[in-house]
Amino acid sequence: MTTYLDFCATTPVSKPVAELVHQFMREEFGNAGSRTHEFGLNAKRAVEVAREQVARVVEADKSEVIFTSGATESNNIAILGLVDFAAESDKKHIISSRIEHKAVIEPLEHLESKGFEITYISVGENGLIDTDELKLALRHDTLLVTLMHVNNETGCIQPIKEICELLSDHDAYFHVDAAQSYGKLSEELKNSRIDMISASGHKLYAPKGVGALVTRRRGFTKIPLKPLMYGGGQEKGLRPGTLAVPLIAGFGLACEIAYDEAKDWLKQTAFKKNVLKAELSELGAIENGENTSPYILNFSIPGINSEAAMVSFKGLIAVSNGSACTASSYKPSHVLTAMNLGHERIMGAIRLSLSPNSDIPGGDIVAALKRLI
Repeated sequence: MTTYLDFCATTPVSKPVAELVHQFMREEFGNAGSRTHEFGLNAKRAVEVAREQVARVVEADKSEVIFTSGATESNNIAILGLVDFAAESDKKHIISSRIEHKAVIEPLEHLESKGFEITYISVGENGLIDTDELKLALRHDTLLVTLMHVNNETGCIQPIKEICELLSDHDAYFHVDAAQSYGKLSEELKNSRIDMISASGHKLYAPKGVGALVTRRRGFTKIPLKPLMYGGGQEKGLRPGTLAVPLIAGFGLACEIAYDEAKDWLKQTAFKKNVLKAELSELGAIENGENTSPYILNFSIPGINSEAAMVSFKGLIAVSNGSACTASSYKPSHVLTAMNLGHERIMGAIRLSLSPNSDIPGGDIVAALKRLI
């Protein structure tokens, strides 16, 4: 039986979440917009419970949670939704980094083609952004700073607290892509200087197709986002369309479970990661990145190509050598390339991503890799 170690790509839906989703698909199947009968009212109540559960993770108000189809849509709303405000305020400068997910990089490239100026902060070999460079990049016309919390390939945890401090006297909006950390490493996401946070259900044992954008107010002022689609006015007019009540209820419950279990999850995954690192060290494995999440281990072994490793792992271990979201054709990782790692190290990179409940077949991994040396 294949052992799954690709939890950054997606997670299985937990049993209690699956049961709740099924309940709202088969029994409580009302439309949350129907106000004339109990089916609709029950659906609306379920959405509001979920909104509270999602908000609690980062100490936001439930009114600040907008449900979306996932972090990709949330990222697009956070970035492209500011276009009108940018024109009104004459602020068309955005700061980001080269290690962002494509769901951030591609919207930024679109804005660049429309006359926006994008400054990409450097990262070192450690995979962490240069906060001194960020400080120097800030300008009076900087509209937005958009940076991920935990990198989906390396697991590098960016210095969110320090970035918040740098922005304390600047009015640029701060957006954090937290797809890999929401509910798992949430403490820094509670910082009120973060204006927008993107989250995705299927990274947290909830179904695919649901996520959220947390949009914190500044005092009593809402972020001046405009919708990317129109029709129906749902989610405060920012994200129209009939709400996917079963998925939203499941995402809410997943967030509640994560809120209660996060500390234990961290202990379990940190232990498993350390076991893996110790076993891989006998092969000369080099970890790619520093200050990494306990959930992610990205490593390279001299002389081993990751594509060959994927073949040797087939039927044994499910792992990755890049982002599943951009896997239609394999190209060298833009993240590892931005870190200025050597070509051999980039082409040999393997990502293991863990779950508190995952088995750790370290011996099997080492044995399979040894056959390639």
